[in-house]
Amino acid sequence: MGRRKVEIKRIQDKNCRQVAFCKRRKGLLKKAKEISVLCDVDVAVVIISNRGRLHEFSSNNSLTGMLQRYESHVGAEKEINAEIQVAEVSGFTTMGELLQTTERQLEETNADGLTVTDLIHLENELQTALIHLRARKTHLMLESAKVLHEKEKLLQEEKKHLEDNIASIKKNTKVNEMSDLPAPHMICGQQKVTLNFF
Repeated sequence: MGRRKVEIKRIQDKNCRQVAFCKRRKGLLKKAKEISVLCDVDVAVVIISNRGRLHEFSSNNSLTGMLQRYESHVGAEKEINAEIQVAEVSGFTTMGELLQTTERQLEETNADGLTVTDLIHLENELQTALIHLRARKTHLMLESAKVLHEKEKLLQEEKKHLEDNIASIKKNTKVNEMSDLPAPHMICGQQKVTLNFF
């Protein structure tokens, strides 16, 4: 006998809701600990109950450090998104220009002196530029395929039109050739005349 599937919606009964919260909170924290150990990653979980109690888990024993890393990462993403929007407006979307700019930034500052946030920022810029370039390339390829498909349709229509014209010309030629031939009774008459001369 298996478990019945629980419908995911708010539990109406207050006591049942509290029991489910306690059990699922423990399960969530247990899974967070397992993933941090198994995969050697930093994990932080923050749970605030409806009574305002704070439940937390951090794999590296420094939740504030993890939150600071999160805030710097979110800030870097916001900066990247802002730069991407500016780059799209100014036409700074070619990969070559981006690579040259990145190389200049690395040469201007000591690469060993760059912080992890700076390197993540550069990596995110490159990934975003790659995504935009791939999307642009795909768009151009689809457009060229569409144009080629339309040209193929036009050529097929022209080919059919030419074949129809050739067929009608052949038909007209046969009709004209037949009209150029003398009538059969005239041929017989000529033979008769010829016989009379001998």
